[in-house]
Amino acid sequence: MKWLRIGTALSGIAACGFVLAQIAPHAREAGAIFAAQDDPAALSELKLDTVLRQNERLVQDNIEAALASSDADLANSFVVLARERNIALPDDILTRVSDAVKEENSTSYFARRFATGLVTGSADDVASLSGTVAGDLFVIGDIRDVVREGKHLAMGEDTDRLVLGLAAVGLAVTAATYVSVGGAAPVRAGLTLVKDARKVGRLGEGLAKWAGRSAREVVDTPMLQNAVASGSVLRPGETARAIKAAFHAEKAGALVRLGKDVTRVAEKTGARGAMDTLRIAEGPKDVARAARLAQAQGGKTRAIMKLLGRGALLLVGGAFDLALWLFGAALTLFGLLSSIKTTAERLTQSWCDRRRARRLRRARIAAEADLTNAAVMA
Repeated sequence: MKWLRIGTALSGIAACGFVLAQIAPHAREAGAIFAAQDDPAALSELKLDTVLRQNERLVQDNIEAALASSDADLANSFVVLARERNIALPDDILTRVSDAVKEENSTSYFARRFATGLVTGSADDVASLSGTVAGDLFVIGDIRDVVREGKHLAMGEDTDRLVLGLAAVGLAVTAATYVSVGGAAPVRAGLTLVKDARKVGRLGEGLAKWAGRSAREVVDTPMLQNAVASGSVLRPGETARAIKAAFHAEKAGALVRLGKDVTRVAEKTGARGAMDTLRIAEGPKDVARAARLAQAQGGKTRAIMKLLGRGALLLVGGAFDLALWLFGAALTLFGLLSSIKTTAERLTQSWCDRRRARRLRRARIAAEADLTNAAVMA
């Protein structure tokens, strides 16, 4: 029975040790992810390890998809990611990506996309963004948006108050840009991107709600209605002054910070990267995290966000599973230590029992010898 109890304890050590060996890698990874949850760059690297380990062709397949959708910038972002991760790519794919990037950077392409952004006010790459920002810097774009949405508001029609608010903020920032000789231009570009993302339906639902609330706070609706009633794109100076009078600059700080963060993303990832961020962001904190990610990861940021989505920015979904791995590892480690303790106690008890039995046997032999000697002497 004694050896059975020791054998049971040893079996517990073996079982817990085996289970811990299986759980430990997952628990270590979960712990690292939890530790990096406030650092988007470190968090994305850890998650990339898992994603790329599961599918060796993931990068190549995404490059093919990006080229098929004429997104040379995204394809090149995956090439940068592959290079830094030492992932081999076929020469023909590298050549196709290089040719596509050259085409997007050509003078004719840039001029065509610049004109598109200037006329339509829609941006999805660097060239069209340059045109859109140029239009907004000359206040034409913002006045066009304010007059259109303001008249909808005055007539009781469906109004995109977010576009209205962003355009009003944009007019004030444009004035600051002129006064500061371009110092506020980065904010101007960021607000333009947010406005464009809203127009084309690429602004995340959570971020859109937050920005909509912020935009309502910066516009005096009755005063704006009076301004747009007599406003016109053909009289930009007069219209801009009337609209700016309805703008509460002191309440625009949150939108200005958002514009700065969007610009920081665009500086590292381009206009499309900023659009990707605005699509997955649920609030301004997500955009701020994306700016930190872009600063750290540079050209491969778009590829990271394509693979991980919002998970590149913070710990979303799977947190419960990660916690389970940690809990399982802690429970198994406790079982292992308990089994070791029990084994040690039972082995020690067995050794003490043997010593006591040996000591009693010697005492009995000595007592018998004494009795024998006493009998002989008698």
